[in-house]
Amino acid sequence: MSINALLTAHGPCTGAELLALAGIEVFPLWQACRRQSGVVMQHAGCRYLRLDKKVEGYARLFPSIRREFLTYTIIGTNQQMEAIAERCLTLQQEAMHVSQYKREFMRDVMQRVIESNPNRERLQAHLCCMIARDVTYGMAHTVERPEPSTGRLVRGSDLDVVIVSDEHLTPAEHQLLDEALYREKWTMLVLPQIREEIDYIIKDIAKVMAQLQFDSFRHMVACKILHESEFLYGNRGLFDRIKHLVDGSGVPE
Repeated sequence: MSINALLTAHGPCTGAELLALAGIEVFPLWQACRRQSGVVMQHAGCRYLRLDKKVEGYARLFPSIRREFLTYTIIGTNQQMEAIAERCLTLQQEAMHVSQYKREFMRDVMQRVIESNPNRERLQAHLCCMIARDVTYGMAHTVERPEPSTGRLVRGSDLDVVIVSDEHLTPAEHQLLDEALYREKWTMLVLPQIREEIDYIIKDIAKVMAQLQFDSFRHMVACKILHESEFLYGNRGLFDRIKHLVDGSGVPE
């Protein structure tokens, strides 16, 4: 059955839904949708910059062609334009809802971990927690995928968290927080009712200053994450200080 016939019979579909109906590989299906007369593809959400060391110039767009097609694209026919627009709006609203859920989930995790720490008052005063990537662009999703290190299935977008301390926290306090977060990361990964992947890093303001030199690929990635990050928990004044440093460094430009 042709793509047009499938869409006429079943109505507008996401790429993943059409893939299940068509029974062919993703890339040939994407090509067919682009080439077949009368087929319309409409994308929900936005595209944003990702840095990739394997790409010349380091820059590529997210979502990838595959992810955008499967998760963020509605495909229909010329006769289904109104229904395509409605489904696309629903898809965009769902991504915003998932992003907000994941943001609030991670805020609760950080609050719980810090408030249960014996140094909680110092941590609250001298560090800030930020979230970045999919969540900040309203592009988080819940499509199951394997977590790279364990192969366990997790619920969609991971939770990218950056924790920065000022000059007053000690390495021992960093270590104690890291141990608590690692336990929480594992718990969130293995609990079947949660299955969220937390990807976090803890650093101090001196490390931020070094990374803002923008002089290596790793520093470029760190700077980009700091630039796009949103405040999550902790010392709001420290967050504002970091954002001021990022803006003053020329990194956004």
